[in-house]
Amino acid sequence: MTTKTFSLFCVCLLLGALLLACGGGATDNAANTGTTNGAGTTASGDKIGVAECDDFIQKYEACVNSKVPESARSMVKANLDSMRTAWKKAAETPQGKAGLTMGCKQALDNAKTTMGSYGCSW
Repeated sequence: MTTKTFSLFCVCLLLGALLLACGGGATDNAANTGTTNGAGTTASGDKIGVAECDDFIQKYEACVNSKVPESARSMVKANLDSMRTAWKKAAETPQGKAGLTMGCKQALDNAKTTMGSYGCSW
């Protein structure tokens, strides 16, 4: 069970790193020319600002809080916090948001498989 959770974490981190790398050159220019128009990167609190990612996080947290054994819960939550941080950073640019739309759909599909062993159903 822990191996599946770790695999999901790795996939999500790689996806986050890929999205950050793809938007890297445009990130600096976009940040300097109009971040005040960004879709509430700070006003949203824990939200990413991409519906698919926010949906994933909500469902994943519900699964973790209700199904994952206490012994593994802190590790899984730490992994989710890392994903959330990477996704928030990626969502700061239009290119990042576009990539996250597909990436978070993929993360949800992967989580359905990997978290199914805990009895989570989405």
